[in-house]
Formats: sequence, C-alpha cells, structure tokens
Amino acid sequence: MATTVDAIVIGSGVNGLVAAAELAKAGWSVALVEQADRLGGFITTEERTVPGYLHDTYSSWHPLFVSGAAYAALGPDLHRHGLRYLNTDAFVTATAADDGRVILAHRDPKATAAAFAHPEDTNAYLAMLQRFLDNADAIGGFLGSELRSPKVLRHAAALLRHEKLTGTETWLRDALTSGRSYCRREFRGDEADLLWVPWLLHAGLSPDHASGGLMVPILAATIHGFGLPVVEGGAGRFVDAFRALLTESQVDIRTGCSVERVVLNADGRAIGVVCGGETLRARRAVLASVTPSALYTELLPSAARVSPTVRAQAAQFRHGRSAMQIHVALSSPLAWNDERLATVPLLHLSDGSASTAIACAEADAGLLPRRPTVVVGQQHVLDPGRVPDGGAALWLQLQELPFVPTGDAADELDVSGGWTKDLAEGYARRVIARVARHAPDLPDKLLAFDVVTPADLNAANPNAVAGDPYGGSAELDQNLLWRPLPAAARHATPVPGLWHIGASTHPGPGLGGGSGHLVAQQLLHPGLRSRRR
Repeated sequence: MATTVDAIVIGSGVNGLVAAAELAKAGWSVALVEQADRLGGFITTEERTVPGYLHDTYSSWHPLFVSGAAYAALGPDLHRHGLRYLNTDAFVTATAADDGRVILAHRDPKATAAAFAHPEDTNAYLAMLQRFLDNADAIGGFLGSELRSPKVLRHAAALLRHEKLTGTETWLRDALTSGRSYCRREFRGDEADLLWVPWLLHAGLSPDHASGGLMVPILAATIHGFGLPVVEGGAGRFVDAFRALLTESQVDIRTGCSVERVVLNADGRAIGVVCGGETLRARRAVLASVTPSALYTELLPSAARVSPTVRAQAAQFRHGRSAMQIHVALSSPLAWNDERLATVPLLHLSDGSASTAIACAEADAGLLPRRPTVVVGQQHVLDPGRVPDGGAALWLQLQELPFVPTGDAADELDVSGGWTKDLAEGYARRVIARVARHAPDLPDKLLAFDVVTPADLNAANPNAVAGDPYGGSAELDQNLLWRPLPAAARHATPVPGLWHIGASTHPGPGLGGGSGHLVAQQLLHPGLRSRRR
C-alpha cells in the first residue's frame, strides 16, 4: 500500500527544509524527498583539507535567513534544537582594491560613511540607507509576496503613500538601473561602488545588470542591520537543527531517493510522486524545489495540462555563470597589508565595477578571468572553534567562471580538457596568488587547499545546472515578475496541487527560505478566492 501524506516536498535545500518544517508544525503530515544521501542541498560542513579544519563546502553566511520571515517562524524551534549564530558588531565586510586601497563597512553606517572621501557622499550614503528603512515594509512585501497577486497592491499603496508618485517612480527607476550606474549617479566618489557592487555577484548579477540599483541599498542595509552571521560549528549544524525539528514533527525524511515523475490523477491534479520505484501519495500538495526545466520537461508527464508556451519557456530557461569554491587551511592567521582586514569576516578583492564587470564579461565569453573577483571568507574570526588552536582558514568563492571554458584571458592555462584536476589547481593558484598580493605571508602559511569546480557543483546538486549555484540567471527578464517563467510566474503551477519553490522561483537565490515560507503560508492560510473555489 502506497504511503500517503498531506504534502510531499521534493528537494531539501533551504526552501524545502522551511516548507516541510512549517507545514509539519501546523499539523500536516509531510514527506521530504531528497536525491542526495544527506539533507541540505548546498549547506554542509566538511573536513576538506587537513583534519581538524571545518570548511563550509558551499554556502556559509546567513544574513538573508535571520532577516527573513522563515526565521521569524522557525527560529525559536531551530535554536531549541541547537542552532547558534555568531556575528560581529565591528567591521563586517570590506573591499581590497588592486591599488592597495581598503574600504571597510562597519556595522554602524555612520562609522562607514565617515571614512568616505567626499562629505556629500557621507550624507548620500546615510540617506540611501534611511530611504530603504523608511520603505522596508513595502519593499520587503514585494520581495516576500506573489507579485502577480492582488495582495501585492497593498504594498504598492504603502509605497505610494510614503513616497508619493515621484518617489515611487524613483524606486522603479532604481529597479531598472545597474549597480554601476546607480553608484555613479548617487555618489561622487567610488567607495560605495567598491563596497557593494561586488556583492551583486551573490545575487546572481553583474555590475551592469538591471536591478542592481535596487539591490545595492537592500544589500547594504541588510548587512549593516544583520551583519554576516555564521552558524557556530559550521553551516552543517543548521541542517542538523532542521533535521531534529523535522524528526520531532514526524516528517517522513527520505534521502538517496530520486523522484522520477510527478503522479497525476484523471483530472490532471498532482497527487504524488514516484521515488525509487515507490509511489508516495499526497492528499493536499506536492512542492518541487527544482529548476523549471526539470519540472516541466522531466518530472511532469506529457499528458499534464501545461501549455506549449510554458513548456517552451521552461526549455529556454537560462542559467547564469558558474562558480567555484576553494578551501584553504592555514597554519596561522594571515598578516594582511592592512591589519584591519584580520578582523573582517568576509571581504572582496575587487576594483568594484571596473574589474568585476571585466571578469563577468570574460566569463560570459567563455574565458577564465585574468583578475577574478575573489570572495574571501574568514569564518574563524567569528568561530575560532572551526580550526585548531592558532590556526586559520580561508573560504574563497569565485562567481565569474564559464562552465565550459574555451580559453584563458591570461593566456596561461590549458583549458582543452575542461575542468580537469590540473586546470582546477592551476586556477586556484592564480586566485591564491591574488590573495597573497594583500597578504604576502599566505604561501608560507598554506598547509593545503581543496577545490570545488563548476563541474563538482553540477554533480553535487541537480539544480546547479552548468555549475550555476543560483538556480538560473537573475537578469531582469528572468526575475521578479518573470521568475521563473513569464507564463508561469506564480508558485502555484498550471497543474493543480503542484507548487514550485526554490532558487529558480521568486524571490530568487539566497539562503533566505523565502519561497518555501511563502508557499507553506499560502497552503496553510488560503485566501478567500481559494476557499470559495
């Protein structure tokens, strides 16, 4: 006899974990099905270099989660099951440029802006943050709601009340503006550009993509307000807390079980899935945290009542640039040229729009960037227990890579065999040398390094198509109102009973759990129209 539950959740990344936990807490019976042999998707902690060094293999920083609605709903339970965050009240992020300049962001916005070269930029920076805070409920409402729902009108009304027509139009203009253009327009100097434009890479954007002008103040305000919290003991303990909560809520957790297809009844409604040859049935809903191409061209049978337009758009869904992780074990903390960087949890090596845009363009052209933007994480600054006494580690992230390299912009590395071990190590040494320009003692302190290539990302997670960890390009034509598809932009799919969640859906990538929370709440609190139907 087939197992029957109220809801089946496919995929156990942050959105799947959130949805399963919220539904189960409300009394629904839930099955959580995961293809991998562990929960968490791109959330795990491993000893990847030297015994005793704990590295967050993929994602690590949780400002989006602690500032979001999913954490408000589940935080107390997760903390009860052992989750603990560590943070800083001092310097939270920084950018080190090739000319030796270092721009630092303090948790205190006034301390950050006071270091700007031009007094008018100090005022403009604080005004930018205040303007966002004054409208945070409305902007957050847009990002946390179904954009094609009448409910979003109340957020538009709130924005209009506060900002009037002219101010509201300015927000729209920002949403259509790139990060580079926004910083040029708003600031005389380049400090804001250097600090925050590299952060656009974490949203799947480049300096010249539209919506960067909206994301710059959002990112700045979020990090000033919430810092860069990391999980004590490693991000894997975040998953451990979720597993304990799900077990407590009697969720049927099935790992190592690949969903072959969604099962439909005679009326075309989703009523279950086939997983590992077994049929699991769902009374109320099936939630799929997958890419639109996987959902509409692989999991749904051809008989599903999905329009040719939706299927065609799903087949055309674009994935973004590839990424790479490099984990470095150090015998002791680095002696940075600017000693203040020793206390910064996360910094970028970048010239802001100038170098990051070039690296993005090179990657988009199939080339290995000559001067990549390097994200340098120093989690041990917040959580020294991750390394042996006196030790240190680096979490290096590269977000400007091609999945199939056709050349090397520096004309140094042989790319003919794709992401071979030699190419991965060669590129890692380029990145490490770039870090060493700002911390010359790095080569002497390097014990070991480990590389996670774009091909490794693709193999580890089926949603990371072509090594893209962000679930698809976040360019404007595939974001906000049009994410994931113009013809299927709501989380409720054209198939009754089937819901789409994950990074490929609104509000997009990031460790916030936004779509999982949004769908869980819609299922638990359906609107008047749904109840009548």
